[in-house]
Amino acid sequence: MNSTMTALRPGFRRGMIELRQTFTNGQDLFGQFFWPAIMIVVMLFLRDNQFEGVPLNVASFALPSVLGMNIGFTGLTYLAQLLTVEREDGTLLRAKAVPNGMSGYLIGKIVTVSGITLIGVLIILIPGVILFDGLALNSVGSWLTFAWVTLLGLVATLPIGAVIGSLMKSPRSLGLIMLPLMGLVGVSGIFFPLSSLPEWLQIVAQILPIYWLGLGMRSAMLPDQAVMIEIGESWRHLETLGVLGVWAIVGLTLAPMVLRRMARRESGSSVAARREKALQRVG
Repeated sequence: MNSTMTALRPGFRRGMIELRQTFTNGQDLFGQFFWPAIMIVVMLFLRDNQFEGVPLNVASFALPSVLGMNIGFTGLTYLAQLLTVEREDGTLLRAKAVPNGMSGYLIGKIVTVSGITLIGVLIILIPGVILFDGLALNSVGSWLTFAWVTLLGLVATLPIGAVIGSLMKSPRSLGLIMLPLMGLVGVSGIFFPLSSLPEWLQIVAQILPIYWLGLGMRSAMLPDQAVMIEIGESWRHLETLGVLGVWAIVGLTLAPMVLRRMARRESGSSVAARREKALQRVG
């Protein structure tokens, strides 16, 4: 039995314990519901705005887009945040000292972040379906599309999040990537069709996974007429599969190498040095 299979059970158990702790802690629970609540309120203000020539309001267009954004943004940033925080406090070093500890640690984090992401999707999806008209998530094909876009989106973004977290020197460094990521989200066609943006911004957005997650979710949840406001008037399922698949392959190739490199550099002295720097900043 290889090391990954040996680490699978304890890693999964660890991830489920952390997931349960997240949703039984008041502060974490507030954080999980605050962002979805803000998104629902924003969409409520947009539901009276209609797209010209399409029987669809802006809120119904935005709901699946927000779900795709939530999957992509959480996958890219949440795992990165956990890795940087737990590297600084010594959790990673303790995991490294246990046989197959790093594999179990990573599996646990993937389970935790995947669970948080999926629950976050449900928190937005359930009230959204009740509040907003014009959705078409009413067939087996729609739900199958919803499922494969969600799963492929997680596979495409979680490994990249692990790479980002491995390269960041401290939790404070994450601020350097948050603003660019928020800017990229803003041009990914979340609240308006990407076709309304300048061509060069369309090209930038289509390189990244968040746009394709939003497009895939819209193809699952919106009526056929809504495709008229998309680029090429097509849901482009093959392109969605291809782009997200490429990101998944890149992430799954890079993440193990970068994580092994990070683990080799971890030591008691490096943890102590980071802790000393943190104490100096507080002082």
